[in-house]
Amino acid sequence: MGAMGTGNELPPGYPVQWEADVVLRDGSVAHLRPIKPSDTAGIHAFHARQSEESIYLRFFAPLRRLSDKDVHRFTHVDYEDRVALVLTLRDEIIGIGRYDRVSPTSAEVAFNVSDHYQGKGIGSVLLEHLAAIAQEFGITRFTAEVLPQNRKMLAVFSDAGYEVSRKVEDGVVSLHFDIEPTDRSKAVAMSREHRAEALSVSRILRPQVVAVIGAGRSPDSMGHHFLGNLLDAGFTGTVHPVNARAKKILGRTAYDTIADVPGPVDLAVVAVPAEKVLGVVDECAAAGVDALLVVSAGFAERADGEGDDRQAELVRRVRGSGMRIVGPNSFGIINTDAEVRLNASLSPSLPPAGRLGLFAQSGALGIAVLASAERRGLGLSTFASAGNRIDVSGNDFMQYWIDDDATEAVGLYLESMGNPRKFSRIARNLGRIKPVIVVRSGVSAYGVPPGHRVRRTKARPEVFAAMLGQAGVIQVSNVHQLFDVAQLVVHQPLPAGRRVAVVGNSSALGALSAGALAGRGLEVTHGPVNLPSDATAEQFRAALDEAFADPDVDSVFTCFIPPIVAHDEEVTEAVRAAARQSEKTCVATFLGMSGVSPDSHLAEGGESHQAIPVYAMPEDAAYALGKATKYAQWRGKDHGEPVAPTGINRRVAEDVVQTVLSVSPEGRRLDPDETSALLAAYGIEVWPTRRVATVDDAVAAAEDIGYPVVLKSTAPMLRHQGGVTGVRVDLANEQAVREAWASLHERLSPLAAGQLEVQRMATPGVACVVTADEDPLFGPVVSFGVAGLPTELLDDISHRIPPLTDVAVSELISSVKAAPVLHGHRGSTPVHRAALADLIARVSVISDDMPEIESLRLAPVNAHPGGVEVLGAEVTVAPMERRTDPGRRSLT
Repeated sequence: MGAMGTGNELPPGYPVQWEADVVLRDGSVAHLRPIKPSDTAGIHAFHARQSEESIYLRFFAPLRRLSDKDVHRFTHVDYEDRVALVLTLRDEIIGIGRYDRVSPTSAEVAFNVSDHYQGKGIGSVLLEHLAAIAQEFGITRFTAEVLPQNRKMLAVFSDAGYEVSRKVEDGVVSLHFDIEPTDRSKAVAMSREHRAEALSVSRILRPQVVAVIGAGRSPDSMGHHFLGNLLDAGFTGTVHPVNARAKKILGRTAYDTIADVPGPVDLAVVAVPAEKVLGVVDECAAAGVDALLVVSAGFAERADGEGDDRQAELVRRVRGSGMRIVGPNSFGIINTDAEVRLNASLSPSLPPAGRLGLFAQSGALGIAVLASAERRGLGLSTFASAGNRIDVSGNDFMQYWIDDDATEAVGLYLESMGNPRKFSRIARNLGRIKPVIVVRSGVSAYGVPPGHRVRRTKARPEVFAAMLGQAGVIQVSNVHQLFDVAQLVVHQPLPAGRRVAVVGNSSALGALSAGALAGRGLEVTHGPVNLPSDATAEQFRAALDEAFADPDVDSVFTCFIPPIVAHDEEVTEAVRAAARQSEKTCVATFLGMSGVSPDSHLAEGGESHQAIPVYAMPEDAAYALGKATKYAQWRGKDHGEPVAPTGINRRVAEDVVQTVLSVSPEGRRLDPDETSALLAAYGIEVWPTRRVATVDDAVAAAEDIGYPVVLKSTAPMLRHQGGVTGVRVDLANEQAVREAWASLHERLSPLAAGQLEVQRMATPGVACVVTADEDPLFGPVVSFGVAGLPTELLDDISHRIPPLTDVAVSELISSVKAAPVLHGHRGSTPVHRAALADLIARVSVISDDMPEIESLRLAPVNAHPGGVEVLGAEVTVAPMERRTDPGRRSLT
């Protein structure tokens, strides 16, 4: 969004990157931005609306009117030593926060919140953003002076999660606290973000009054469909059609405009031509509508600039008015709760109630998803189609589902992702209590649908998969697999382990099932038990009881062909009865049985937890069971603690980077001294090298460094290749250096790769590569691999997204296929894994702290039983681009 406020002119140095749309405590949206000189009239108006008490609490004096001199000082800042932010709603200032530097590392902070908007968490939002900005300029400590009776402002500081010191002097409370984020302050901020965003979605999914704008009389019109579906579903609230050319539609009184609708409107469904949407938005804003569902098409999904411009303006107007929006080009939203019964969608009927929450982006896909769920008899709690996803996204709905008791599992079909760092954070929180199943088709730089606002990523698809894996997400490839997994995790307890019993009445089917299970990483510890084809229901039940009772079994996999003697219902009842007596997981494959659909459930009472998911083929059942088991293992394991290496001096690192960027604003690769200084600030020592132009220089360098040494080419195409063409090792004396020089010079000169360098000989070990790259979409990406053929030929590289825990670092090391060479392969001594983990942890922290580091490559990293040595390092810095999840609350 561009700058908003009372003037369009931006002052010199105006930091546009500080602007943010934030969700307040009550679920509404406000715009936060730096103050501008043109805010003079707005500041006067804000002050005039304040009560005498609020004015006294802020200024310690009854200033009924601010002087022009004071307002000039307030509105004219340098955006570094003096910073002020304003929070606006419909261009009206509702909150002001500022800091003034009082020493190189401290600043005095103050806030003023509109009397009419108290209790919305405005002070907390301003403090959070001011603290983040102050840290950019080396400020580490805030001070404040507050009157003792100003309990609300005192609470802003004490509740923020900082360690606040207080001192009372002359009737004023002096506060001071470090603003370096702590675990507690981060947790407080994320908790507030969660509650606010969940509430904003709750207001969308649980409205009491819905207006359908553009509800036509023609049964073929979009608005008519939405109105009819709302009424047919039995919506428990009130529905108002809005149409200036009709008095009644479907038996309901129609109003000319939204302003004519009696009482407040929680949700407005906008189904008018695209060129009329912006006008409708303005009318809704004036009427105080909370949220919009825009089903109209004709925005950025069109292949022309007009649609892009219209969509950008739509975002600006909606956010500036404090509303939230689903869409445009949305298929709709659904809530099956009996107390709501909301079908604001193009689905002709309300799906059966269930415990699966579903999110899809495109309208066409939404239809397919709902139809597939209905065919399976899989009930839904809520459903949403985000359309072009200009505001409300899957992240917002996940925030809602964390607290929604009606939802026990979540399915997401993602065609694009605007903020994967935030997605990972929220999905991890949700996944710890509820399964999150994601169809990740098309989420890459290669498949962004028209109309979706997303930064282009440089990262490969493996990075996205790694991010989902970190978050504990169950990754599937299509909607069919999504529902295969969903019908298991919704209706069955999660598997306690990988051990499976196979019980059936066909040896061929049993063998096929066992093979499918093994292929999914599961272990058949009981069976396959193959009953005769003429087995009775009693024999089925006895075999199943024995399988469930086996202590070496975590899940029971039943696979039957139609029995000859027993009736179909007798067999299904045997499965039900056996499963009811156990807390173990049960899945079934019934081939060709009459009266039992392979995509339904052997259920009593519909959505009962005793429902047994049934699959058409053993491979589908094994796939679902494997995914559920892997998720259960993730959920049950220790996820570790955030890495916090010691001996870090961020100020030194920031000085190195800022010094380089002040001279080279476009960024550049650091020279060896700069690289060493930057990494040393994070406790990473790079072994020095000496570039040499002649053989005598090489001998002199070797003698200075101390034998034995290595002589190697500096050519990028040859460095760190693991072969002998560009390097000579273990040179123990002058003669060895001279012979190595002659050999390399003769071999490499024709390749223009003859520039050489000398370095101390490292302890024999395993050469590794550790990198960190700043991606426009994902932010920092840390990668690890074993140097040489594993990374260069076999692409054996693993990735993780910081911030990392100690467990995540360990998993990163272990996840490469070449990891056995680190752990004593073929009798070799294992490397010092803790030292390698510490190095990766330091790389993850520096990459997370400093988005200016465009790329960082440590290679080779020599890992050996005694520790690790960084033998080479390359760092490139570039001007900082704001990350999608910037560390302070913001809607992107």
